[in-house]
Amino acid sequence: MKNRFTLQFEVQHEMLLREAIALWGISKRALTAIKFDGGDILVNGIRCNVRYVVAKGDTVTIIFPTEEASEGLIPQHGELDIVYEDEALLVIDKPAYMSTIPSREHPDSSVANFVLGYFETQGLASTVHIVTRLDRDTSGLLCIAKHRHIHHLMSASQQQGAVHRQYEAIVYGQTMSQSIIVPIGRKESSIIEREVREDGQFAHTDVEVIEYGRLNDCIVSHVRLTLHTGRTHQIRVHMAHIGHPLVGDELYGGNKQVINRQALHCVSLTFRHPLTKKMLSFSSELPKELGNLLKEN
Repeated sequence: MKNRFTLQFEVQHEMLLREAIALWGISKRALTAIKFDGGDILVNGIRCNVRYVVAKGDTVTIIFPTEEASEGLIPQHGELDIVYEDEALLVIDKPAYMSTIPSREHPDSSVANFVLGYFETQGLASTVHIVTRLDRDTSGLLCIAKHRHIHHLMSASQQQGAVHRQYEAIVYGQTMSQSIIVPIGRKESSIIEREVREDGQFAHTDVEVIEYGRLNDCIVSHVRLTLHTGRTHQIRVHMAHIGHPLVGDELYGGNKQVINRQALHCVSLTFRHPLTKKMLSFSSELPKELGNLLKEN
């Protein structure tokens, strides 16, 4: 029997059981799944209806149903650089050239494949829920929820702007510290490429210059970028829009003469834990292949 995801909490005052459950952010959809798809709700170890009146000090245990991975996601076993792990979350330092999820061009050996394989070795009855996704050629920190309910709570935090991410990048030219607030949407002629467009989604990126350098007789800027929204290719589109595309980013105006991927790395990830409510903060050093770009003279 695989280990199903379980929550347990103590009731603080008398109320209906369903009200106590709602205080823990469990959605109506999740509650329906618990009731009809093999989950369970216990009060002091005894199965109870959600209309049951709980008293202060009662212990409520929520046992969630088993999760099934999608047919297209195959468990694989590969190396994962795990920065943090508990019963709810994984934080991983992803290398470049590894997809976050499988795609038609790269159907396996993604973070999701390896995490699902890792879950299997732990006997977890869960599938993979990506909280903060990275492009295949972008390296750095990303967060994964171990259960649908945790993903639901983390998504709500993201919508409230409570998941903070910072990146570092090497861009062409001598840029300035600034805020870029322009909408991003899909380019009509492409299923992959994005662009700044009036009918796009609101997008906000802060740019802070760390230092300037030279790369093959070109001036480059080492910048720190703070995301306030999470649009697809947001940093790459915004930097290209102001005339400073990322080094190595062929899709948005750069080239691959000195590096075979966009020079972008997620260096910082901060958020409040969805269960304990404690602030968690993680950092990752800029890879040598990016730092060395600033030393090329």
